[in-house]
Amino acid sequence: MAKEPRIALIPLGGMGEIGKNMMAVRFGDKILVIDCGLMFPEEEMLGIDVVIPDITYLLENRDQVLGIVLTHGHEDHIGALPYVLRQMNVPVYGTRLTLGLLGGKLKEQGIEKGVELRTVKPRDTVQIGPFKVEFIRVSHSIPDAVALAIHTPIGTIVHTGDFKVDHSPVDGEVLDFYKFSQLGEKGVLVLMSDSTNVERPGYTFSEKSVGNVLDETFRQASERIILATFASNVHRLQQAITMAHRYDRKVAIVGRSMVNVVSIAHELGYLNIPEGTLVEVEEAARLPKNKVLYISTGSQGEPMSALTRMAYGDHRQVEIIPGDTIIISASPIPGNEKLVGRVIDHLFKHGANVVYESVSGVHVSGHPSQEELKLMINLTRPKFFVPIHGEQRMLIKHSRLAKEMGVPQNHIFVCENGQVLEFSKRSGRMAGRVIAGRVLVDGLGVGDVGNIVLRDRKQLSQDGILIVVISISKEHGQIIAGPDIVSRGFVYVRESEQLMEEVREKVKTTLDKCTDKGITEWSNIKSQVRDSLGKFLYEKTRRRPMILPIIMDI
Repeated sequence: MAKEPRIALIPLGGMGEIGKNMMAVRFGDKILVIDCGLMFPEEEMLGIDVVIPDITYLLENRDQVLGIVLTHGHEDHIGALPYVLRQMNVPVYGTRLTLGLLGGKLKEQGIEKGVELRTVKPRDTVQIGPFKVEFIRVSHSIPDAVALAIHTPIGTIVHTGDFKVDHSPVDGEVLDFYKFSQLGEKGVLVLMSDSTNVERPGYTFSEKSVGNVLDETFRQASERIILATFASNVHRLQQAITMAHRYDRKVAIVGRSMVNVVSIAHELGYLNIPEGTLVEVEEAARLPKNKVLYISTGSQGEPMSALTRMAYGDHRQVEIIPGDTIIISASPIPGNEKLVGRVIDHLFKHGANVVYESVSGVHVSGHPSQEELKLMINLTRPKFFVPIHGEQRMLIKHSRLAKEMGVPQNHIFVCENGQVLEFSKRSGRMAGRVIAGRVLVDGLGVGDVGNIVLRDRKQLSQDGILIVVISISKEHGQIIAGPDIVSRGFVYVRESEQLMEEVREKVKTTLDKCTDKGITEWSNIKSQVRDSLGKFLYEKTRRRPMILPIIMDI
């Protein structure tokens, strides 16, 4: 009897975490990839710039990868592409704005040549090997967002991407209810649905509701207005620019990523900026205070962002002055609350009036709340259900929601990155694992920083470093000079002379013991110094600095 054909879903990112979204769909020996996002580093990832998915599985099967299909232009869905496309050259499919934003990123990294970008639009259908991919319009906080219906010989897989049900979106482009219900009528094998907001009951507010709050804020502001939001939230930018024009304010854009997105979105026709509204930052500084709106990066309190530098008085062009109205139009990503809180505190210290998400309505989510998630399940009526895009508790809560909606428990799969889900027309199962995880990007280094380096950085940040320099005679093995002690981030040497003297004596004693035992191997001597000094310093100070013995042969 012939083996029943199966389709495999392999998440390489986005499961049990917010960001780094990436899903591989395999049928036979052909693979289609959905999205390729990055994640911002957690607090303990000291010095790390961004985190991207581990694509070992795709590189091992690079001849089978037919292309990458994108749902929308947010960083957590396209941000890793400049790193991935260096390693594998495959066509990338996306809507105009999504590819416009991606093109800007590729150009910045100097790899735009040779990358094949194929533009699609909602309701288009593209045949990619055995996969017939249908693009379906959804509402989100960025224009040109789409869900995907992937038609395969086994059945149809629906991937919602990020979506919300917004009946009055800023651009007037409503989620394509008809197409989803049509798919449900014909039969959906697997639904993969966005879990980010599953903990919120009810419905997510319309983006237009932010416009009402902005209107009120603009009307009351008597001096400059500075609005900070995500650079990619084009609908929010459009509302702010419209409001500025209504209240006769010029708009200056601050922050590199904001400048890039505004210029690309304007060029492609996704931002309508009235003639003469946009001015340079230098020109805005010369205008009357009540005639200016600055749109800035920094809604997450990022240390190098424009708003954070303004708050700390480090920005070269914009200084916060009493009477400024600052609108932080975004909610903090989990883990960023402290950073955002500090920025808000500093802005208040400067005498600014700060309007922020937790005390006003200047932000609404771009993700679906519980009632919208139920609606998606009802429209598509899937045989199998896989919650995606969320931390573990969100995936589990979404799975419970699906069960409430009538999806049988054994047809719901909550999985981790790297787990392989296999589906036939009648059954679904977990079918092993592939390599998946995270690759850390630090400066120009991709993947050269791992857990050991992070552990060292953590130790250095907590207890500092103690360097012991010893000069030993090559001929007799005796100490010629030292031990000299250098302390950084541990104690200030001049104020701890007694301790440093004891450290020197401890090192000499350890070296004498090594000589008595006939230990001449340098690595062994260093290990003995490190161990004895580590115990001694912990007893004396209850600290564990990194100890770095350096032996010079003279």
